[in-house]
Amino acid sequence: METVLLVIHLLIAIALVAVVLAQRSEGGALGIGGGGAGGGMMSARGAANLLTRTTAILAAAFFISSIGLAILANQTREPSSVLDVVPAATEAVEEITTPQVPDSQ
Repeated sequence: METVLLVIHLLIAIALVAVVLAQRSEGGALGIGGGGAGGGMMSARGAANLLTRTTAILAAAFFISSIGLAILANQTREPSSVLDVVPAATEAVEEITTPQVPDSQ
């Protein structure tokens, strides 16, 4: 289930980047669809509204899939406590730092 949601999340992210880059930029930076006469099926205003709406839908889907991935990752994780881990680590450190005196015979 987690793999399926991760693949969907990546597809949404790629689509979101593509839609944002396809929008007409106000400053003339990276907009692909900027300029030119509107000889297509949609007017410039209609295309802008469609791209804005698509961006909002993809952003909402991205947030929902991010939250879903976080919930799935939390459910599959084993509960652990810092108190359970610390004594084992200190015992290992004591074994390493304890000097060993060779037997003199």
